[in-house]
Amino acid sequence: MRSKPETARTRASRLSRRSRPPIPTLGDVERRGRAALPESVRGYVDGGAAEERTLRENVAAFGRWALVPKVLEGHDEFDLSTTILGTEVAAPFFLSPTAYQRKVHPAGERGTARAAARAGILAVFSTLSSDRLEEIAAAVPPGPRWFQLYAQPEIDATLELVGRAQRAGFSAIVLTADTPLLGSRDRQGRSGFALAASVPIGNGPNVVSPPRPFTGKGPRYRFTTPGRPTWAMLERIRESTRLPLVVKGILSPGDALRAVELGARGILVSNHGGRQLDRAPAALDALPGVVDAVAGRAEVYMDGGARRGSDLLIALALGARAVGLGRPPLWALAAAGEAGVERFLELLSAELATSLALLGRRSVQGLDRSALAPAPTASRGP
Repeated sequence: MRSKPETARTRASRLSRRSRPPIPTLGDVERRGRAALPESVRGYVDGGAAEERTLRENVAAFGRWALVPKVLEGHDEFDLSTTILGTEVAAPFFLSPTAYQRKVHPAGERGTARAAARAGILAVFSTLSSDRLEEIAAAVPPGPRWFQLYAQPEIDATLELVGRAQRAGFSAIVLTADTPLLGSRDRQGRSGFALAASVPIGNGPNVVSPPRPFTGKGPRYRFTTPGRPTWAMLERIRESTRLPLVVKGILSPGDALRAVELGARGILVSNHGGRQLDRAPAALDALPGVVDAVAGRAEVYMDGGARRGSDLLIALALGARAVGLGRPPLWALAAAGEAGVERFLELLSAELATSLALLGRRSVQGLDRSALAPAPTASRGP
């Protein structure tokens, strides 16, 4: 059967669909990404620990602040660029490490890496990546990328991962400190997402995730495998590599100070996206105390709950050198693969520049707490 000739109207419709961006606005990232995922994977990406109070508080914390514009400043250009551990980046945000990205989309971590490299954005890749860390590094030219490290049962296996990352061209090691075992994740359990049964780890069959939550009867519970992150392990890692060390998962000023004293160059204020200890403080709430305690002896970053350009400005004004995003890039990857991540980075950068201009500041590097005021109580949310 011969197909009907294309009319002007159908051709215009086809060209319109082709030119339409995969994600129209930042507000569409989550909706489109979640719609593209099967229920089990959606529960894994979206879920937090237990009752998910910390997950909700991470987002709500940004509502506790208002931005105070400076007017009539007359700026013509707005500069988002900054440096992170001495590396120039196009904007003061980064892609936080998230595991098993090929469960979200076949493009996986390599697609995310290519999109981030083209945008000049730092990306951090997980020990539990679907793709081998060497494959991720080879997918793009040398650029800003870090390796997130989970402690392995044996210290030699942990140090081997550090050595592999160094040889592959990663520029920092991010030791995750808040995961001696996984948190209790009710939503993930209900959705049926079974990591051990369904998710291969790209970095090799001998690389393992942190232990699962305790089960069975008490009253005493104990770890059955060695290898949990410790201060002594941090020192061993620091001695084993020339790469700068960032410690992720810190929420207290005391822990931040100890990490800096032991050689950490960066502190990532984070509660693991609300996926570990429920009722832990929101990362944004913990940020100012850590910034004040560190007092410039290391760079301080945060992740957890940021979604919009205005969120980034709030965290930067509270002292973060850069802000990580975890779930939004995954939603963008789910919605449209590598092109979705690229579109997300484009949208977020443009909105950050717009918000910076409306705030009356020319550069992200000049932000401080004078840009903030407590939000009215009615606007703070639950």
